[in-house]
Amino acid sequence: MADVLFKKVDYSLKKLIEDIHVGEIGLPDIQRPFVWPRSKVRDLLDSMYRGFPIGYLLFWENGYADAHRAIGTDGKQKVPRLLIVDGQQRLTSLYAVMKATPVIDKEFRSECIRIAFHPLMEKFEVCNPAIERDVEWIADVSVLWKPETSAYTFIQDFLNRLKGRHSLSPEEEKRIPAAIDRLVKLQDYPVTALEISYSVDEDRVAEIFVRINSKGTPLNQADFILTLMSVFWDEGRKQLEDFCRQTKTPPVGNRPSPYNYYLLPKPDQLLRVSVALGFRRARLEHVYSLLRGKDLQTKQFSDEQRERQFAILTESQAYVLDLQNWHEFFKVLKRAGYSSSQFISSEMAVLYAYALWLIGKRDFHVDLYRLREIMARWFFMTALTGRYTGSPESRMEQDLGLLRDARTADDFVRVLNQQIEAVLTRDYWEVTLPNELETAAARSTGQFAYYAALCLLDAPVLYSKMKVSDLLDPSAKAKKAALERHHLFPRRYLQRINIHEKRLINQAANYALVEWSDNVKVSDRPPSDYVPELESRFSPDEIQAMYRLHALPECWYEMGYYEFLKERRKRMADVIRQGFEKIRGE
Repeated sequence: MADVLFKKVDYSLKKLIEDIHVGEIGLPDIQRPFVWPRSKVRDLLDSMYRGFPIGYLLFWENGYADAHRAIGTDGKQKVPRLLIVDGQQRLTSLYAVMKATPVIDKEFRSECIRIAFHPLMEKFEVCNPAIERDVEWIADVSVLWKPETSAYTFIQDFLNRLKGRHSLSPEEEKRIPAAIDRLVKLQDYPVTALEISYSVDEDRVAEIFVRINSKGTPLNQADFILTLMSVFWDEGRKQLEDFCRQTKTPPVGNRPSPYNYYLLPKPDQLLRVSVALGFRRARLEHVYSLLRGKDLQTKQFSDEQRERQFAILTESQAYVLDLQNWHEFFKVLKRAGYSSSQFISSEMAVLYAYALWLIGKRDFHVDLYRLREIMARWFFMTALTGRYTGSPESRMEQDLGLLRDARTADDFVRVLNQQIEAVLTRDYWEVTLPNELETAAARSTGQFAYYAALCLLDAPVLYSKMKVSDLLDPSAKAKKAALERHHLFPRRYLQRINIHEKRLINQAANYALVEWSDNVKVSDRPPSDYVPELESRFSPDEIQAMYRLHALPECWYEMGYYEFLKERRKRMADVIRQGFEKIRGE
């Protein structure tokens, strides 16, 4: 028989809730956005009330069973002996309801989960204003488990309120107390947990989770590290979550804030930046073990080792969340021509660029101006080529490895320049990129790089005297976008000439940025009809410059559609190259 990696432990719900309350079991989700809809909490209570099973819980011993110290800000006296791997939403729901503890919603607002109960119908419902006004309902069942609540007194008061509205039959006077008593006794509901030994590593724990819970969200190393932070450094996790919350809301007055137009990060994403900065690692697979205080050679746990690694993480996270660093970095994206998030197809490219920028600034002391220039070129290259799509951890691990022998600011700049030149070769610009632009993808990296190049080249909007960069200003808000993507050969026109395939109609080469008012005027007319009308606004020199920047052949509106696409792809690739070289100062 194979070694059993877990033991089965039976709990009462009351015991589970109490162990969470004193800190024996770590439940970090109380401090994180609660993603379950209230209807699922209602259904969970209903299943328990009817005696249905609600599934196993999966715990993991943390390896520090005898450790005791205050953690977090909630007055717990213990380091949790058990970490929750599967069942966080169920336990969060039950703890929040039975302890009347507020949870954090998706908008980071604190609110209580209020589930109502109708004793006569023995029915649960999410509380609403109508239920609150109806005396036949218990508007919030949490009141039943408050220490000061006497079940007998509550039942009598409830019956008296009902009798004040209408008479009750003898049967109803029996059914109501029985239903409420049955609800109160849910605290005795039996729950089975599987407790995995602390000697099992995180990869096997994740595999166990997947095998017993195929419908669950797969666990990853970031989940494990965030859980560890809740146990050993709850303040650090709270800092991450508060920072991410503030990026979503414009600040009040002139208060410093991480709010920006580029990135609305999640805690685990910024955690990756901290890990890359502090440990020079992109793969999180070993970091969890290190932060647990595990020696990767002896497999033994050590408080000293854990404290050393958390000290590194603490220092790195402070640097990552420093508002001066945060906003200074976004100048890199602006310098690369990317004015906002709308033309950034990969958040990972932004996150890893931030990590490298921080490494260059802190560890290699690269001058800020010089750092901005090299990182702008780096980001343009990574965004254009999709460098961090597919296997981003592996790619970033390789990029971090390139810096292993670097010692000076010159070394840092040289390493990144060598990689940029190795990727953006003459063949890439003349062959690879034109072929990659033969796409109808809605979020094409090549098309987005083309728009960034238009900003870098200070290009006017097609058939307009306004600049692309001005109309892409993310701070400008209106009912309609200032710019719209326009089919140069309108869709309905192409259909009329028997071109129906979306991959042809929606090719990147058939799009241009125009002012929305012009887009309306163009409608579905052929280019040979609407272009002369639009061009009448401009001089021949203006039209020539506009054609060059917008990658349009002379008299393009008289060309055959297939010939036009092929020629414009080559010209778009050349405009992208010109934009990139503008960053280089060439």
